Amino acid sequence: MSKNRAIKIIIVIVWLLFVLGVVGIPGLFSMVKNNAFGWFGGLPSLRALERPDPDLSSELISADGESLGKYYRKNRTPVTYEELSPQLVNTLLVTEDIRFKKHAGIDLKGLIRAIAGKLTFQFRGGGSTITMQLAENLFRTSTENQGSLYDIRGVGQLITKLKEWIIAVQLEESYTKEEILAMYLNTVEFGSNSYGIKVAAKTFFNKLPSQLDYQESASLIGSINAPTRWNPVFNPDNAKRKRTEVLHNLLKYSVIDRELFDSLKNQPLALNYKVESHNEGLATYFRSVVRDFLLKWSKENGHDLYEDGLKIYTTIDSRMQQYAEEAMSEHMDTLQQIFETHWGDDNPWIGGDGNELEGFIEDEIKKTPHYKALARNFGKDSDSVAAILNRPKKMTVFSWDGEKDTTLSPMDSLRYYKRFLQAGFMAMEPKTGHIKAWVGGINYRYFKYDHVMRGKRQPGSVIKPIVYTAAIDNGYSPCLTAADVPFTFSRPGENPPTWTPDNASGKFSGEIMTIRRAMARSINSITAWMMSKVRPRTVVDYAKRLGIKSPLAPVPALCLGAGGDVSVYELVGAYCTFINKGSYTEPFFISRIEDQNGNVIQQFVPEVKEAINEETAYLMLHMLKGTAEEPGGTATPLDLRLRTNNEVAGKTGTTQNASDGWFIGVTKDLAAGAWAGGDNRSIRFRNGYWALGQGARTAMPIWEKFMLKVYDDQTLPYSKGKFDPPLKPLSVELDCSLYGETQFESDTVDFEVIEEEDIF
Repeated sequence: MSKNRAIKIIIVIVWLLFVLGVVGIPGLFSMVKNNAFGWFGGLPSLRALERPDPDLSSELISADGESLGKYYRKNRTPVTYEELSPQLVNTLLVTEDIRFKKHAGIDLKGLIRAIAGKLTFQFRGGGSTITMQLAENLFRTSTENQGSLYDIRGVGQLITKLKEWIIAVQLEESYTKEEILAMYLNTVEFGSNSYGIKVAAKTFFNKLPSQLDYQESASLIGSINAPTRWNPVFNPDNAKRKRTEVLHNLLKYSVIDRELFDSLKNQPLALNYKVESHNEGLATYFRSVVRDFLLKWSKENGHDLYEDGLKIYTTIDSRMQQYAEEAMSEHMDTLQQIFETHWGDDNPWIGGDGNELEGFIEDEIKKTPHYKALARNFGKDSDSVAAILNRPKKMTVFSWDGEKDTTLSPMDSLRYYKRFLQAGFMAMEPKTGHIKAWVGGINYRYFKYDHVMRGKRQPGSVIKPIVYTAAIDNGYSPCLTAADVPFTFSRPGENPPTWTPDNASGKFSGEIMTIRRAMARSINSITAWMMSKVRPRTVVDYAKRLGIKSPLAPVPALCLGAGGDVSVYELVGAYCTFINKGSYTEPFFISRIEDQNGNVIQQFVPEVKEAINEETAYLMLHMLKGTAEEPGGTATPLDLRLRTNNEVAGKTGTTQNASDGWFIGVTKDLAAGAWAGGDNRSIRFRNGYWALGQGARTAMPIWEKFMLKVYDDQTLPYSKGKFDPPLKPLSVELDCSLYGETQFESDTVDFEVIEEEDIF
């Protein structure tokens, strides 16, 4: 071949390469952008580019503006550029994209350097800009909407890069550099379930992004490309080396001087590490209950609770929630010590005869998910199941002195935990229906079951005010007198054919007293007599009016709380009716829900209905005040600081054998209720020590401690005072000294036979 011919061929090849470069590359970009022939996979729509928000956690916010927790699949909370410290921004730029402010999404110099590094097998840094990395983080260009050409080795990676370039250019056209930086830091994973810079700063340093200094920023930015390898908690040596590398970049680009570099690289990592958990923080039980409500609401309204970044504003007050949790812990710690001393080495699960229930733990273990899984795998009668359940293993257990590391078998662990007494507490504003505090148990990490709404138990004597409400509303006066003598109900066709309720003391005094004093002292015989006057079906009807939705049986024993199980949530709401001049306001816990942009999606208002008349409501407050005012009233042990210059109305309750202790108390501004008892009804104090299990000792102290803390906080809008009287003068006289005494004889009341289908 002649020399001239060779030159001509070279010129033609050069021109062909030039034409291909001019025509082919734009053509390839166009094909990728338009997904020609369906080969390249789709790109995000223009609408998606306008709102390229990452999956966001939804946040639960208290009435006073504090975060109560979040619901998430990936724990992420966005920030704006203004919320980033200058040190953080500088550290990011020198590490990931020093020419970020100069390019339009694609850094040609960096790209050429990266290609040259690959061709020469020398690593010279990546070619992806921050904007390109943002494109990948937001739209997952390497994993979603893949076309058929992705199956060809090497081609898929090229198409991914082309997509990132296209999206990066579009992002640069749509957003400012500052917005892109903030979006990038919001989408990055930092390890330890921390997605986004705000969560990472909180998790590793307990700081806001605006507070991060250079050494903290270097630790976080250094972990971006390999959050596990460079994790400062699990791989501190690696993390410190990576931090030094990042700090050196700051020195290299003259962001910091040599003196500061030498100082920073020798500093310890200085972590303040705490992973956000659903088991930690305030209102853990409340969060679990609200989650179920929110999941249902989200499904009905087309939202994703875990990814839509909703702001859920609750009625809970963080200060009052803290006081409620403190009151619960302080009292239950003490009560548990009394319980342990009372039982010693004996087991506290006993039957009606006072003897230990044989096989109790063996029966309880069969209700656990662990046992059910083993039974499925090995068969319930397999020796392997028993062997595994009795095999000791290391574990961390709850104690009132803090978590303890120990070695227990699953059977011993269950035996250990069943000895703990449980409790539930709720406080609300009667007039608004706003729930202000909710404590569903003694420790959510170890005891997940909620005892405010989900847990229901026999109410004992706290049901008695509903019996007396029916009486007062039907014309009986608080000054009506009755005698504490045995009262017998006949029960045709039953065995035994009669029922005579005992008093808690086991004795009948024969004393004649007003029904106000009888309720204050919780005299069963007089409550039973009152039930005979108003009839059980009437009491059930009034319970429904007052917001009790749990089924109650219209039987005589209902007057002592034996007609069905109810919740703390229901009872507190019912007692609020007396403060609300007869109107029932359903307790509620969410005021409004906003989207991630602050737009209100839904505002919530409570259900309000007329339940009883205003005079009856006020007379019931007068009746309930008697527990703290009448001689021998069950609430007279209440702290005098609560009763001075203040009206307190409430009722204690104790079920048979003291399995459950209750106290529901109201003031002019607040209503609150507490329950305490064992996880099982058989877990209780011994029969001979029933007084230790009384609601006045097990539940009332929680209410008492809570209210004292609330009144001591001058920032809260609650004060002592009297209940508001009715607008109209009372039609009955409350000064019982103006009435003559009336004595009656014990009698027997025949009740109609109630068919089973008519009970509820």
